Amino acid sequence: MTVFLGLGIAGIVLLVLSLIFDGVLEGLVGDALGGLLNGFFDGLLSLPVIAGFLSMLGFGGAIVLGTTGVGTTGAVVVGAVAGLVAGWLTWKLSKALMRDQTAATPRGEDLVGTSGSVVTPIPADGYGEVLLRLAGQTVKYSAKSPLPIARGAEIWVEAILSSTSVTVRPVER
Repeated sequence: MTVFLGLGIAGIVLLVLSLIFDGVLEGLVGDALGGLLNGFFDGLLSLPVIAGFLSMLGFGGAIVLGTTGVGTTGAVVVGAVAGLVAGWLTWKLSKALMRDQTAATPRGEDLVGTSGSVVTPIPADGYGEVLLRLAGQTVKYSAKSPLPIARGAEIWVEAILSSTSVTVRPVER
């Protein structure tokens, strides 16, 4: 029973390490083997899958050994089957999570060509403030224009000067 519990605890420790170091352990193992297994750790032999297998082998075997009279061989068989199921489920879940892609992160360059409104008047060759919409959020930017623009005027973003400032021109209707 101690061996089974040791395997279960080792699996949990391996899972925690793989979550904390996220790929470092795979790289260390791959480097230690001279790159022989590069690419194999991305799927079925990833550390979370191996950790799930070890944990279920250990804890499943300990439960079977402690609650039934099947003996060590039966506990190993039941634990191995439970480990294979847990490993397979971990692999499928990790594949599903890796497929889940989010939308592209909005960047400042996405503002070029968008319209907004002036909240602080922009003097000629000076800075004012404009409200723009970036990824559905209203954001205030410092704005520069070669022409003076009054408060409340609609503007068009021509260029990005920095992460907090833009070059604008008035919209002509």
